[in-house]
Amino acid sequence: MLYPIGIQDFEKIRRDGFVYVDKTALIYKLTHGSGRYCFLSRPRRFGKSLLVSTMEAYFRGRKDLFEGLAVASLEKEWKEYPVLRLDLSGKSYDAPNVLLEVFDDCLSKWEKQYGAEKRSDVPGLRFGNVIEAAYTKTGLPVVILIDEYDKPIVDNLGNEALADVFRSQLQGFYSVMKSKDGFIRFGFLTGVSKIGKLSVFSGLNNLIDISLDTPYADICGISEAEIRTYFAESVITLAEANGLSEEACYQKLALWYDGYHFSEESNGVYNPFSLLNTFSSLRFREYWFQTGTPSFLVRYLSNGDYDLNDVSGVKASSFDLSGVNAVRPNVISLLYQTGYLTIQDYDSRIDRYTLAYPNKEVEDGFLDALSEYFTPVVKSKSSLSVDKFIEDIRSGAVEMLMRRFTVFFADMDYQIMGDDELYFQNTMYVMLKLMGQQVEVERHTSNGRIDALIQTDKYVYILELKRDKNPDDALDQIDEKGYDWSFAADQRKVFKIGANFSTRTHRLENWKVSK
Repeated sequence: MLYPIGIQDFEKIRRDGFVYVDKTALIYKLTHGSGRYCFLSRPRRFGKSLLVSTMEAYFRGRKDLFEGLAVASLEKEWKEYPVLRLDLSGKSYDAPNVLLEVFDDCLSKWEKQYGAEKRSDVPGLRFGNVIEAAYTKTGLPVVILIDEYDKPIVDNLGNEALADVFRSQLQGFYSVMKSKDGFIRFGFLTGVSKIGKLSVFSGLNNLIDISLDTPYADICGISEAEIRTYFAESVITLAEANGLSEEACYQKLALWYDGYHFSEESNGVYNPFSLLNTFSSLRFREYWFQTGTPSFLVRYLSNGDYDLNDVSGVKASSFDLSGVNAVRPNVISLLYQTGYLTIQDYDSRIDRYTLAYPNKEVEDGFLDALSEYFTPVVKSKSSLSVDKFIEDIRSGAVEMLMRRFTVFFADMDYQIMGDDELYFQNTMYVMLKLMGQQVEVERHTSNGRIDALIQTDKYVYILELKRDKNPDDALDQIDEKGYDWSFAADQRKVFKIGANFSTRTHRLENWKVSK
């Protein structure tokens, strides 16, 4: 079986015999619905570009490429519409002229193809002339396909001035679609996030967002049923290579790559990029993260005022998932739309979604990315490696553990931090997660919440953190709140640890242990 890893061209996939998971019935339904213009948000490497390429072949009337697929029996006319496809991926938008150059390249090609006269240097005006010329030359309305509409803006999160320049350029270009509506058959736009969607498409008030629509939840990605239909032999081969039973292999694939839910009623969807790479290499790895780290998200988390303990399990409204403030994006909205969180549950009574990491690949990969910002010293000094902390925890060497934490914070670079106390808490959270222990951070009890709880088969560590106070105050809180009561009958040894973090020195200055 040939796996189309990194191949986003529908014609190449069909001509060269690569496996293709048939999404054409959904494409037919979407393009024959009531929506003239549709928008889809999905994470990167999720098949958006292939979807756009498939639509392009369909609207160009390439019946030969769809033989044996669902749409072959649905479509009766196979008209060859003029298609204007704009792909904004593949460029680094680090200067105002970059987007203008992309516009110019596409417009020059379209003007030559459809005989449109260049009457202006303004991209929007040229785009409008091309639409009319394509309609006049072919006698058919135009299809407009725009892939990664938001990349210029996403590339400049944190650079508000440049993001505003690109937002203005995009708005001027996209707004032409409304004025030329009578010449257009269908418009489809994709992106990773919805940053600037409302402002960029403010003039296109009939744009239908299908990102949360259940019927189109798996228009990108691969469902469990599709794995068993298209990749049954691949699973058998993968299972044999990893010493697993066939069913155990399905379970491990689900653990690593399944779990994306793009509506409250949809089944889980697998990340197609990671899935195909796993079948090809016969190894379970973090393929999605190897193609790029979420640096802009991590910068938001490290420089802002967001508590990492609130990420997985956070509550969000439908507005949080469907809209983003273009000036100061909401972290949770970004994490959902870019694929680091997904829908876990939904309460229709209050319109609240519960979000969580979709799978092991995302949680482990995102934690590793966070560690580059919050715990860089761990990877640079062997004495502070995660393994050393784990050895201390497993052996009950609590004094050594706290001394190691003291050295760890003394060696940290605090130039990248935001709020002192929150940064300290987030750093502790990342460190404890990296240790791979049974870790609960800020565990809620009937009398309050524990800052950090670490459990092994022999030991329980209750850690209370204070800022600019005496460690005895932290120990008193553990006793007064009864944080250790639930372990009174436990055979394991319980360590109660009070620690003080100084906002003046940015250090873990002193600590005390009660056994």
